[in-house]
Amino acid sequence: MVDDLLVARNPDPDSTLPYLVRIPLGPAGVVVKAKQPWPRAAKVYCHRAEEWPDDAEIVERHPVRSCSRRGPAIDLVLARGRENRSQLVITRARGREVIFWQSPRTAKQARPGVHLPTARAHGQVLDILVDSGEKYPYAFGSQQATTRRQRLAAGDYAVELAGNVVAAVERKTLEDLAGSLLSGKLTYALAELTALPRAAVVVEDRYSRLFKLPHSPGARIAEALAEAQARFPSVPVVFCETRPLAQK
Repeated sequence: MVDDLLVARNPDPDSTLPYLVRIPLGPAGVVVKAKQPWPRAAKVYCHRAEEWPDDAEIVERHPVRSCSRRGPAIDLVLARGRENRSQLVITRARGREVIFWQSPRTAKQARPGVHLPTARAHGQVLDILVDSGEKYPYAFGSQQATTRRQRLAAGDYAVELAGNVVAAVERKTLEDLAGSLLSGKLTYALAELTALPRAAVVVEDRYSRLFKLPHSPGARIAEALAEAQARFPSVPVVFCETRPLAQK
């Protein structure tokens, strides 16, 4: 049964994070120290606390509709009309854990114009395999990555772990996506991608432009795409608006 989200005063007078927040995830919950009781104006920096005190001074209590962890993120939905959705992103920076608490409003403010990220990743350089059949491949010039051309059994780009392909991406222009959907070729490509631990199809355009292609029926393409996603739910089709954004 889902518990409430609890916000209390931090009993440590020397802490720069004045609140304790208990997220109802797991038997003991996830307890963090936070700068604010909710990410209203900006992302809230948090730090993991050791435990929830028995004599906590509760300042806010909110019923929770759902709380689940997906990879490095905890998705939290409160049972209230406004300011009900948020996400805690758990990552690492300079060898230590850092937590950022964000809401749809603060995430939108952080990237109002969908600007592409330019920071380079820390750590190991990623070796990206590029299918030898790619005519105009991505160069990944602004990423901390190298490329290597070879024939791939599935997808146009892939990464290996211990000599085995563990993830792959099939790149599509909108016209290519429409043609492969109507011809049935995409079904076979998705079947191959499904055999991998992780895979996706990346489209270098907007979904809305499916209905503006001059020589293809938009409704029929959309129906074929929906059918493909229902048949192969583990391989998402991601519309990335532009080629540079798709590369990122």
